[in-house]
Amino acid sequence: MEAGGAARRGMDPARTGIALQSRLPPDGRGCRGGTVRRDGQARSPGLLHMLDGFPALMYAASVWALPVVTAITLHEAAHAWVAWKLGDDTARRAGRLTFNPARHIDPFGTIVLPALLLLMRAPFLFGYAKPVPVDFGRLRRPRRDMIWVAAAGPGSNLVMAWLAALLMYATVVMPEAARPWVFENLKNALMLNVVLAVFNLLPIPPLDGSRVVLGLLPRGLAIRYARLERYGMALVVGLIALPPLAGMMLGLDFNLLIWILLPPVELFLDSILALAGHG
Repeated sequence: MEAGGAARRGMDPARTGIALQSRLPPDGRGCRGGTVRRDGQARSPGLLHMLDGFPALMYAASVWALPVVTAITLHEAAHAWVAWKLGDDTARRAGRLTFNPARHIDPFGTIVLPALLLLMRAPFLFGYAKPVPVDFGRLRRPRRDMIWVAAAGPGSNLVMAWLAALLMYATVVMPEAARPWVFENLKNALMLNVVLAVFNLLPIPPLDGSRVVLGLLPRGLAIRYARLERYGMALVVGLIALPPLAGMMLGLDFNLLIWILLPPVELFLDSILALAGHG
């Protein structure tokens, strides 16, 4: 199981902000601590405008690090926990049934690669964690249970997004100095977890969506579909990187991944904000 994610610097802020602009939590509307602009980007009065260069990069890292580590860690732990409950203790024996981020983080895929892309001001961000080992043959009902194991990761991300939306209410009682930073962490956690869930549900091996499809297909088709996994990572990287790079060379804004992800991301954002009472 993989917890990977791609986003184009906030997904296309002018559009992903649609779900946020009219349903802001109290700190995003009535408090001076932090707001979300119409373009969906968090804004703290005067704070980000005073930062530039290296300090700005450090501030951005501080409001993204906790959401990224939490989203990836719980995503992978959810795979391990559901697999264990359904009969396979492979991940548990490998020490992956834990909330310790060090057991899930891939040094290059989770830290170095996203940092390099951020420093290079790439038009996309991409990262991944160490896959959780799952022996599907040890599950009690392999074809059915692999669906639940695969869905557990994206499901945990949607739950975390909902909790982030709920916690935004708490920012009104926080010290004013801390409020903007906390609000931006929660805003980033909300967006990141939704994007991570939707991205991982794409039916491209080795993403979680491919395991769901594999469990639903008739056996003959499932065998042929499983052969795509050898090309899966190349397909994922190509989908993320090639269209925007080609668009840049042609002077066009062409990002196929954004077009695919945006409708379900906005749907989930609308639903989560409504469930959290930001209606």
